[in-house]
Amino acid sequence: MIWTLGAIPVTLLVIGTPIFVLLLTGAILTFVSFMTVSPVAIHQIMFGGLENYALLAIPFFIFAGELMGAAGIADRLIVWVLALIGRMPGSLGVATVGASTLIGAISGASVATVAAVGKSIYPGLIRDGYGQRFSSGLVSSSGAIDILIPPSIAMILYGASAEQSIPKLFAAGVLPGLLMASMMAAFVIVRALQMNIPRSGKFDLRLFLSTSWRAAPALFMPAFVLGIIYFGYSSPTEAGGFACLYAIIVGRYIYRSMSWQDVLDAAARSAMLTAQILVIVATAALFSWILTISGIPRALTEWLQALQLSQWGFLMAINIILLIVGCFLDPTSAILVLTPLLIPLVKTVGVDPIHFGIIMCTNVAIGMFTPPFGLNIFVARTVLGVPLETIYRGVLPFAVVQITALLIITYWPDLSLILTRAI
Repeated sequence: MIWTLGAIPVTLLVIGTPIFVLLLTGAILTFVSFMTVSPVAIHQIMFGGLENYALLAIPFFIFAGELMGAAGIADRLIVWVLALIGRMPGSLGVATVGASTLIGAISGASVATVAAVGKSIYPGLIRDGYGQRFSSGLVSSSGAIDILIPPSIAMILYGASAEQSIPKLFAAGVLPGLLMASMMAAFVIVRALQMNIPRSGKFDLRLFLSTSWRAAPALFMPAFVLGIIYFGYSSPTEAGGFACLYAIIVGRYIYRSMSWQDVLDAAARSAMLTAQILVIVATAALFSWILTISGIPRALTEWLQALQLSQWGFLMAINIILLIVGCFLDPTSAILVLTPLLIPLVKTVGVDPIHFGIIMCTNVAIGMFTPPFGLNIFVARTVLGVPLETIYRGVLPFAVVQITALLIITYWPDLSLILTRAI
């Protein structure tokens, strides 16, 4: 069984096979070779993995993000952030971090943020003297903040897999996401001072008020979505539906920058991305079921107890494992495959599952831009036209910053949990 559940899937991963194919291949080979259950169970388990009401939120939030992207809000948000920070050192670099954070609060899709921010702000970074390496690394890594800022697709997937409250996960991600953004911005300011980057513009109250007025509909969206969840007016799934309606109204009737054809195109892109995610959900459910009935989670729990690791040591080991996994797997696959295995261990050592969800999301966020297979790196290469080796070198300092933030998030649980206590 070690071959069908371990060696064969790893081999398929190395040669570039899609994640759902390697999960399905390993599961079916195990089913046929070692199990006596009827093959009909394969279909039942896969479809059963999709029978989770929380998963309905995924297509809604993806569609809302696509709609807001089609409405062209990235430029408005970037202009607003620049007007806000005035003559701050490294203002354009800080604006990259700020705009990525704001767009993440609207779309929750890291790669979409890299594409949107990269197109809009990268030429200005080069013009101001940040250089290809620093600029491409900044754009690639800033998009990772989206995974921590609610509403987050990664948090929905974790909540569904770990059977945890999605509103609590959204609340738990706010302060860690802001911490990571603040540390990124501080690093950009220090590097800008070291590189003698000229300050761009100055704070102008009139300009700030005018850009705030133009950006207000976009800025209000995350407050609207999270507000109706936390005040009890809707579930996350229903809030996702309201977010889509809000995005259509903003793009079609307020900004007047989106046609009905754009809405249909956004729907088509959303359907494709949703299908890509849910096929992984279905195959991961089958793979996890086989791992569970094979006794692997129980064996891991017993092994952990035998090691007698402290909670501190356990969390450090898990972080190292997740960082390595994040270099090779996308967040969807990593969360769906590893959550069922790790949750029993987490409960054994007394770690709050909500806190652990934020730890896991932070790890897979860092994996989005770490070599060799970080998705944001390949998106940045396509959008920015920068060689891979340049981006690889550019992201390393930002990886150090975000790993430092990860350690703070890991060993300061109240940072994640303090807002959840009000729910």
